[in-house]
Amino acid sequence: MTANASKQTVGAPAEVRVGTVLVSLLDPDRGQEVAFHRWYERDHFFSGCMVGPHFFSGRRYVATRAQKDVRLPERDGLLPDVRAGSYLALYWILGGHHDEAQAWATERVHALHANDRMFAMRKPVHAGFYAARFAVGRDPDGVPIELALEHPYAGVGLTFLEASESAGRDALAAALEGGLLQGALGAEGPSLCLVTEPLPIGDDMPAYVERPKNLSRRLLVFSFHPEDATKQLPAFATRLSERVAAAGLGRLLFSAPFIPTIPGTDRYADQLW
Repeated sequence: MTANASKQTVGAPAEVRVGTVLVSLLDPDRGQEVAFHRWYERDHFFSGCMVGPHFFSGRRYVATRAQKDVRLPERDGLLPDVRAGSYLALYWILGGHHDEAQAWATERVHALHANDRMFAMRKPVHAGFYAARFAVGRDPDGVPIELALEHPYAGVGLTFLEASESAGRDALAAALEGGLLQGALGAEGPSLCLVTEPLPIGDDMPAYVERPKNLSRRLLVFSFHPEDATKQLPAFATRLSERVAAAGLGRLLFSAPFIPTIPGTDRYADQLW
């Protein structure tokens, strides 16, 4: 790690720290883009998550055609259709409180379904809880990861990695933490990254929440970009995947940039396809 870099310890003894992350990636049905966006922004963002216990930060993002066109890899990745998934929501959950937060979220989503508040004209693409392992920043005194969803970053990236069977996830994570991730940041890449691992989904979650295979080999890297993630993320993800592959540690499953929605507006809803 260079002298100008910083590593943030996730799980340090502090009341406010990121423990787990809830990820929700959805597509509205065609013709329902504005209605979906308004439902999520004005109702579900709050009623489905932010009013719950131990959810302390959240943000919504969108992928227009421009962002979808630079997703990687084109084939044999996380999703059958690499361009699926238009609206992304991220939520930070306080460390040490995952079980309570997940139990509340599970009960709440069933209640919202029962009261016809789940907007049927949408397609789930990816959803899950992820445990934070560590964060790496480019600057010695940069934005803390707890504030990353509040800071006005120009965009966020989701980069899924799958560890090779021979190496395993812990070896991949150790290499990323030991300098491999820092070496991939670059002068014009993201200024902050959070490395996470997926948590099992409870049987009481709705059936549409996927139960993917090979969870034990996956890592998800959230990257926060001070400039256009549409331009920055592909180069960063390529550098990172090349380093991971060269070390025999794994492969790139999915890399996708998103830009923030603008609350109170329907901007970007007409640019998804």
